[in-house]
Amino acid sequence: MSDQLDKRLVHYTKETYDGPFSTDLLEQYKLYVQSVDNVSTRRVSSNRYLLTVNVALVASYGFQSASSGLTIWIIPIAVAGLTISFLMWNIIKSHRDLNAVKFKVIHELEQYLPAALYDYEWQLAQEGRGKIYRSVSQVELWIPAVFLVLHSIALASVILCMIPGIPY
Repeated sequence: MSDQLDKRLVHYTKETYDGPFSTDLLEQYKLYVQSVDNVSTRRVSSNRYLLTVNVALVASYGFQSASSGLTIWIIPIAVAGLTISFLMWNIIKSHRDLNAVKFKVIHELEQYLPAALYDYEWQLAQEGRGKIYRSVSQVELWIPAVFLVLHSIALASVILCMIPGIPY
């Protein structure tokens, strides 16, 4: 670790810190680890909400077609679904990127603690690239991708039906 990075992460040494250095460092570490958990909780909450909205939009395709027969309303439903799916994908990616940065900070902070548990665990998990562990956010990104395809197919179907000479 470079000296410049050390100064940005830990501003004091045990000798220059006015207080119980180890105790305060451990407390900051605990708070920071909790912030990682908070990001994950927010991600789950937003995904749950957006998944519910997407499922409702998909259900509305069937309700709309069965009730009125006017497929023109599928266009705004599909556009809304595409937008929600795109937002969901970006939110998952954003939370994944934020947690990646947070875990880098945790790994660096662990160099000042007796054990580097998260760093060791990440090594054992082959940094999410092995057969032992696959990152949840990698799997999660498939959900909005499936909805993007589904809404795209619905939109394309309605648009093709509107073109004269193309049988439905």
